[in-house]
Amino acid sequence: MSLEEAKELDSKYPAYKSKFNIPTFQSLGIQNEKFSNDTESIYLCGNSLGLMPKQTSKAINDELNAWSMRGVESHFNHPNEELTNWVDIDLPLIPLLTPLVGAQINEIAIMGSLTSNLNSLLTHFYKPQNKRTKILFEKQAFPSDYYAFLNIVKLNGYDESHLIQIDIPKGETYLSTDLILSTIDKNIDEIALVCLPGIQYYTGQFFDISSITQHAKSKNPEIIVGWDLAHAVGNVPLKLHDWGVDFATWCSYKYLNSGPGAIAGIFVNSKYTENNSSSNYKPRLAGWWGNNREERFKMLEKFDPIASALSYRQSNPSVIDCVALKSSLDLFNEIGGIEPLREKSIKLTSFLEKLLTSNKFYIPQDSVDDSKFGFKILTPLNSNERGCQLSILFQPHKDTKEENVMEKVFKYLHDHAIICDERRPDVIRLAPLPLYNTFEETYRASQRLFEALELIEKDYTN
Repeated sequence: MSLEEAKELDSKYPAYKSKFNIPTFQSLGIQNEKFSNDTESIYLCGNSLGLMPKQTSKAINDELNAWSMRGVESHFNHPNEELTNWVDIDLPLIPLLTPLVGAQINEIAIMGSLTSNLNSLLTHFYKPQNKRTKILFEKQAFPSDYYAFLNIVKLNGYDESHLIQIDIPKGETYLSTDLILSTIDKNIDEIALVCLPGIQYYTGQFFDISSITQHAKSKNPEIIVGWDLAHAVGNVPLKLHDWGVDFATWCSYKYLNSGPGAIAGIFVNSKYTENNSSSNYKPRLAGWWGNNREERFKMLEKFDPIASALSYRQSNPSVIDCVALKSSLDLFNEIGGIEPLREKSIKLTSFLEKLLTSNKFYIPQDSVDDSKFGFKILTPLNSNERGCQLSILFQPHKDTKEENVMEKVFKYLHDHAIICDERRPDVIRLAPLPLYNTFEETYRASQRLFEALELIEKDYTN
């Protein structure tokens, strides 16, 4: 793989960098005499926080102006007739988001934050009965998910023995679908709920959502299957309704580029809400924004849930968050949705993979020698089993930060404005995004990584 090949691929697959604000050496506070201050960084960290679309500033300022000009009246009488009254600020986002997750229009709500939504949905869907009391999830789950699962079983009077965690077998780097399915089979009589990540945050593995969901349901239709899609929405195509998923939640500040800590979203299968009424609904954590819109401001002591996922909303959403998210969703819509982005993403990540695996420091995934100098790729090498992220494990490990290979590589990359993130003790995650990353950038980032290893190797051999 060469720079010329990268440029040729860039001529075939467009990037939309011009629509985003790209940090520079100067804005990042990085001084490197080999680069001018206005040189753009190579931002490979959209899996942690997406870049800001240029149009987001105007979208937010429009609402700040409305607040300034009309205050509370903007809820029902926005000063800009082309913009949405605040009382309905989240509703225009739903038709933009439903194609990205493969949902019906009544299965999506923009609300809350990732973990608060997960806790809310667990409270609603985790209903242990008789022997079926356990939650099945992965051993390497993001800590927030583990805390949520642990506490929901404790709130129901159980202990951690009612958590079933699937661990990556020794000598492997990610969970196989067969292992997940066999674990479901082994515990089928005790499982109340299955909840896994669409894409695993650490390894970058894209789980087979369809097969896992349908397998659990075929074994016992009463098992609830939910998904944490924090790293999947805006990254890979999803078909939550068609796959028969019960519920899902996600954040929007990663691949949806809505800003740090921005508003999240949920999916609830329509079978749970289509017959909602004041006399027919399953109790949930509730608030007035989930109540019948026509009755909401009458302040009645009667919960009449909307016949959609909107019934799970508790409070009115942040106006600023909603318009920031919409500014990004408008871009997805403008370029044709997730499918063309996924096509480029597969090519882009495969390009990076080939660069890495052809390097002399590459160590195959099945190697058990953790003393060898170099790196492994933890992420599946099958492009259908991953999103845009490759997780790279550097070795050998040293306990001191100053000596550890990963820490040294990470510092070298940062000194050259290659923006990625580390997951201690030894992993760097690289995520070339099809929205704003190019093949040439990916090539140059890999060369900086190889340069770092060349320099570090000298320290290990001298």
